[in-house]
Formats: sequence, structure tokens, C-alpha cells
Amino acid sequence: MQLSKTEEQLMQYLWKRERAFMKDLLDAYPNPKPATTTVATLLKRMIGKGFVAYKLYGKSREYYPLVQKKDYFSKYVNAMIKTFFNDSASQFASFFTKETDLSKEELEDLKRLIDSEIKNK
Repeated sequence: MQLSKTEEQLMQYLWKRERAFMKDLLDAYPNPKPATTTVATLLKRMIGKGFVAYKLYGKSREYYPLVQKKDYFSKYVNAMIKTFFNDSASQFASFFTKETDLSKEELEDLKRLIDSEIKNK
């Protein structure tokens, strides 16, 4: 299951804080801030999707992520590779290196990372 853009934005704030009350999440948004009811609706949907849970303290809820950012991003990238690049990491890498504005240094860093992974396998 995937998050909408607005849910992803809220999830980014929650991943950064690790645990947060509604006030903390609202404070994380830039101005103009969304309505409390909007954030509450997003949280309710994210709880239903299994991305977020909460702990009750009286009438207050402390929200926390059930899915780690790395795990979500990994599934997202793998789905994108499958959908847009015929399940080919090579096609994805080709597109990524040719169609983005990476500097020579960034490309060399990527090469070092790939070479290191090859050694480790």
C-alpha cells in the first residue's frame, strides 16, 4: 500500500520526530498550516493503512510510525523500477544517470558505492 502526497509529507514529519502529538505535527508544517481536522483525517487514513499508530495519554494521542522510512522508500523505488523500467535496475540506473543533473563527482561517488557493493557480494 502507498501513501498519498499529503500523507507522505506528514509521514516525513513523523519519521523525523519519531513520536509526536498533534501540536508537534502542526508545528512542523510551514505557514499557512493545515487545519487540525485535515491532519487528523490524514492520520486516521494512515492508521487505517497500517503506517501509523498511537498511544493514548488521557485524551491526547502520541503518534508514531509503524513503517521505517528506509523500508517505505525501498518498496517505493522497487515498485517504480518494476512499473516504469520493465523490472530492470539497469534501465533505471541508465535513466537516473543520464536524465538527472548529477555532477561528475556525484557520478564518481555512485560508482564507488556500486563497486563497494560488488566487492561485498
